[in-house]
Amino acid sequence: MSFRGRFLPGGAATMALLMFSCLGCGSGGRNSGTSTNAATVEADAKPASISPADAAPPALQTGGFDGAKAYSYVEKLVSFGPHPPDTPAIRNVQSYIRDRLKGFGCRVDVDDFHAQTPIGTLAMENIVAKIPGTGPGVILLLTHYDTLRLPGFVGAEDSGSSTGLMLEMASLLCSGQKRHNAVWIAFLDGEEAQLVENGEAQWTDADSVFGSRELAARMDLSGDLKNVKAVILADMIGQKNLHIVRESSSTKWLTDLVWKTADRLGYGNIFLNSEAATSDDHIPFIQRGAAAVDIIDLQDFTEEGYWHTTQDTLDKLSPRNIAIVGHVILASLDELQEELR
Repeated sequence: MSFRGRFLPGGAATMALLMFSCLGCGSGGRNSGTSTNAATVEADAKPASISPADAAPPALQTGGFDGAKAYSYVEKLVSFGPHPPDTPAIRNVQSYIRDRLKGFGCRVDVDDFHAQTPIGTLAMENIVAKIPGTGPGVILLLTHYDTLRLPGFVGAEDSGSSTGLMLEMASLLCSGQKRHNAVWIAFLDGEEAQLVENGEAQWTDADSVFGSRELAARMDLSGDLKNVKAVILADMIGQKNLHIVRESSSTKWLTDLVWKTADRLGYGNIFLNSEAATSDDHIPFIQRGAAAVDIIDLQDFTEEGYWHTTQDTLDKLSPRNIAIVGHVILASLDELQEELR
């Protein structure tokens, strides 16, 4: 199982977290999560007050990555309200992501598929922006954009923060200079478990990460997966109290590269050297032999009582932290381009 793709520290703490693991992962059946109080969604969609400490620094200080723009994309995603798979709201989100990517000048591939879930067959959609390189290699960036199947859940941190980050990443890379390795940015559907029993979601290997399992399988079948040099997943990276630990099932050399880059940039207070295990959208790629790393902070958000609750709203986010993680990923791409020639 997984802690919603989340942290599983060792020892006795593991058992405690396992008991807690599926709390709040989703609710209801097919297309539930779309009927929520309109006033609540409208209130959640309004821009939150941002303190000076949480304001994004100028893009020149974060390698060209604009945290304020990334945060504005998160605001837009939240404005759509709850958007679990196969709902009218998620179709609006999909249209927004596609239109943004095309507006950035990206080549966009769309993979529509149907996932067999415990609550029935659900239509899902992976959206992949492809920035070509001069060589055959591919560096794959991942985020999921679906939200928890819970009425009133807008997912500002999970999954808005990482999706806003990857939209800003696309705006930079699609208009930038061509590099040796291509960069593909995949916006994944269906990360969340769909089944809920007695108010608790039932995360299993079969009921989770539908989009990443679909993408990994398709890339393996097409032969594209053998060209993937590295996979970087971002998930829950924008909260105010951000502490990202090394994910122990991630590929060590790639984790080392990202963490050394963060330390070089002065972000060692956010990218910590402690370790925890988790299951998330990177696992299907690791299972097929790809090198992958998960950049995520679930633990703090959970301890604060916000994870998988309707309190996952814009006021919990720090544009500064989104900018920092974006800077680290962008600089890690530069490092990988040099090392993987």
